[in-house]
Amino acid sequence: MIEINHTGESMVLKVYNTLTGEKEEFKPRVGNRVYMFVCGPTVYDHSHLGHARTYIAFDMIARYLRYRGYDLFYLMNITDIDDNIINRSNELNIPSDELAEKFFRLFITDMEALNISSVNLYAKATEHVPEIIDQAQTLIDKGFAYNIDGNVYFEVRKFEDFGKLSNQNLDELQAGARIEVDEEKRNPEDFILWKKEKPGEPTWDSPWGKGRPGWHIEDTAITTKYFGDQYDIHGGARDLIFPHHESEITIAESATGKKPFVKYWFHTGFLNVEGDKMSKSLGNFFTIQEILEKYNAQIIRYFLLYTHYRSPIDFSEKFLEEAATGYKRLKNSYQQLDSAIKSAPEGTEGSKLDSELLDQIDGYHNKFLAAMDDDFNTREAIATLFEFSHTINKVCTNSGENKTKYSKKTLERVSDMFFELSNILGLFNRMDIEETSNIERLDDKLIDLLLSIRENLRTVKQFQLADMIRDKLKELGIQIEDTKDGAKWKNI
Repeated sequence: MIEINHTGESMVLKVYNTLTGEKEEFKPRVGNRVYMFVCGPTVYDHSHLGHARTYIAFDMIARYLRYRGYDLFYLMNITDIDDNIINRSNELNIPSDELAEKFFRLFITDMEALNISSVNLYAKATEHVPEIIDQAQTLIDKGFAYNIDGNVYFEVRKFEDFGKLSNQNLDELQAGARIEVDEEKRNPEDFILWKKEKPGEPTWDSPWGKGRPGWHIEDTAITTKYFGDQYDIHGGARDLIFPHHESEITIAESATGKKPFVKYWFHTGFLNVEGDKMSKSLGNFFTIQEILEKYNAQIIRYFLLYTHYRSPIDFSEKFLEEAATGYKRLKNSYQQLDSAIKSAPEGTEGSKLDSELLDQIDGYHNKFLAAMDDDFNTREAIATLFEFSHTINKVCTNSGENKTKYSKKTLERVSDMFFELSNILGLFNRMDIEETSNIERLDDKLIDLLLSIRENLRTVKQFQLADMIRDKLKELGIQIEDTKDGAKWKNI
């Protein structure tokens, strides 16, 4: 899908495809219809910051694809039956389905808190067991899988393309290197599609006896049901490339006989904590709920999107504080523009100044889209938002004369464009902005009161106290400027 920007230049979206190792022009398989699947969580514990990194990235990708006019259906699976869930349910002495449902609901709460709103359907593995059984039986019928005493395995060496996503050489793989060791398998690299019944575990009936699904086949059965044999985008964290995503390709292309199973593979980079990979064993593990207790969700989004989705992120409190400062600058610009609109005149629309300002924001719009068209380069997109913000700040100086230079309608268009671009990244929520703006209007009156007190102190030559007020306000991000018309203030 190629669009034309306001300067007449063509706009082409290019994406990095893990399967080919190259940036490619994005072309959906059918028209402008895009099917995107992202691996969801295994719901046995609270979601962590690594989950936030991946799901915010794909929420951004979904938002941008829709903004560019693609008709996107975004599907995410939920692994609600698995060894981790069963083990945790036994530890807590509650049924595994109750445990999974509890943490699924908490996951949805976390996603809503992070302004992740683009998923069309969450598909639970336990609700698609018939499809999983059918696909496993198809693989047996085609000679790719085998049943041993109720366990069904995929025989990897029957699939000649194994390793094409992860660039793994099957002959060099050793049992134990991210491969499940099981003496009854024909080969160490074979992976399980269906697990036979064990005492105390949830089970379903199957042609091979009671049991439950293996991990890899959940996703292929679900996507085949909703998308058919082939689709456009598969996403997930980088650590899923092998063996999970490699196994998905193996299952699907063997079952359907069609290649490629997925046209574009997107993977997010790792999230490290002060240089080390986040893990419970290192004591540097943070849940989304823990971070949300300290920081606004939009600040977390800003922090995670300020790094390109494929690059690793190093998390620290220091970096989050820097993100909070940056986000506040953007938000303050938006709120100052809102105040300027309220005092702007109605009748000067169409002036030279209006035209120049609109041309300038048109340039920011095109620059933002160019960044996003380069494999969703959010870092460059945010840099463009700061350029846009700087222009807004100049328009909204505290001088009453400057506020009257532009028409209300022009400033409204500037505001709409700034919100529109920011909203592609999910950074602003109009309701939150308006509520905060109401609070800050009260703060404005308090600042004006402090300036009045400061002016009185200066009149009676209490300069030390007057300077203390100035310095304290500066620490809070308010800069005082003494002019011939009195003291003025602005956010810094």
